[in-house]
Amino acid sequence: MLIVDGHSAIFGIEWLSELHHGPKRHLARLELVKALRDIGDRGEWRVCVVFDGRQTERGYEGGQEEGILIIYSKARETADAVIERLAARFSEKGDRVMVATNDRMILLTATTFGAGGMGIEELEKWIEGKEP
Repeated sequence: MLIVDGHSAIFGIEWLSELHHGPKRHLARLELVKALRDIGDRGEWRVCVVFDGRQTERGYEGGQEEGILIIYSKARETADAVIERLAARFSEKGDRVMVATNDRMILLTATTFGAGGMGIEELEKWIEGKEP
C-alpha cells in the first residue's frame, strides 16, 4: 500500500503547487489523483491518498475497482493522524507499506510502525515512471 499525504504532495510538486495557487486550485487535487491512479494502474502498489476534510464524517472515494482510494479526514482529525493509523494498520497486517510525505513526524511515526517512507521528491519520480 502506497499512502500519500495529499497536501504535502500538492505543495511539494512544483506543477501541482502552481495549479493550486491559480484560479482553479481544485485542479491540483484532481491532477494528483490522476497521477497516483497511474501508479496504481502499474500494478505494483495499491494507492491511497489522504486529504484534510471538513465534514463530520470521514469521506471516501474510489477503492479497489478505481485503482486508488481517496480519504478525507473528519473535521476534528488531521490527515496526518489518518495516515499514521493507516500505516500502523496495514503494517500490522504484514502488508508492504510506503508513506509519501514531506512531514518528518509522519515519516517517523510510519517507520516506527514498520512502514517505509519517502519524501515527495521521490514520489514525483514515481509519478514520472521512475519507481524502483
